[in-house]
Amino acid sequence: MTGTDLARRTAMAAGFTFLYGPILILAGMSFNASKLVTVWGGFSTRWYLALLDDAAMLGAARISLEAAVLSAIIATALGLCAAVALTRFGEFRTRSLFFGALHAPLVMPEVVLGLALLSAFVSFGMERGFVTLVIAHATFTMCFTTVVLVAALRSCDPALEEAAQDLGATALQAFVLVVLPSAAPALVSAFLLAFTLSLDDLVIASFATGPGATTLPMRIYSQVRLGVTPEVNAISTLALACVALALGLAALATKGRSSAATDLA
Repeated sequence: MTGTDLARRTAMAAGFTFLYGPILILAGMSFNASKLVTVWGGFSTRWYLALLDDAAMLGAARISLEAAVLSAIIATALGLCAAVALTRFGEFRTRSLFFGALHAPLVMPEVVLGLALLSAFVSFGMERGFVTLVIAHATFTMCFTTVVLVAALRSCDPALEEAAQDLGATALQAFVLVVLPSAAPALVSAFLLAFTLSLDDLVIASFATGPGATTLPMRIYSQVRLGVTPEVNAISTLALACVALALGLAALATKGRSSAATDLA
């Protein structure tokens, strides 16, 4: 092994330790039998079983999952519409303004976006709860799904659509029958990306939701302020596993899309 290889591997090990060391410690301490999170008392799954009796935590997890699924569906559908407008409608007059407005939430501070959504809900007389939570998360994640789907639609060969229309298909039929199947992996990736962003969100949910619609990150944060408990470690580990699974599926979908593009080429 050369000195360069050793330095590269050492740098990679240090980087992975810095990024994932705290997560591994959290996951390991979730199996701690002791009630004290700083003292290892042996391996145990008691805190995972204890979660089954924690109605408040389970209720928060259910609300987070339902909001994540609904907001991801809405964000993916709206992101597809926006991507179609940006890639199929040509250079219309307000295209630059539309493009900037769609991508602004990517760089906008979450506190500002959450406050803006809160002001909008109050102005429209909407009572904060599960519905406003879904609307806020769909608004927040739509810009991410648009970015994914714009890239996917731009990579689709326009000659395939033109060939379908030459064979008698309408523009809508060509898009549905030719473009959408090839963009299906990107649609899955966009949905899973929106799902994970919604599931992790704390700041915007704090502005958008109300009594009776507390999300899992909000419940965990409220409990951590009173002290870290083994149950918090257990539910946090389960949330990390859920996000890791979603990201893994998104990576597989992206890989499948790349393989399909290579086969077509």
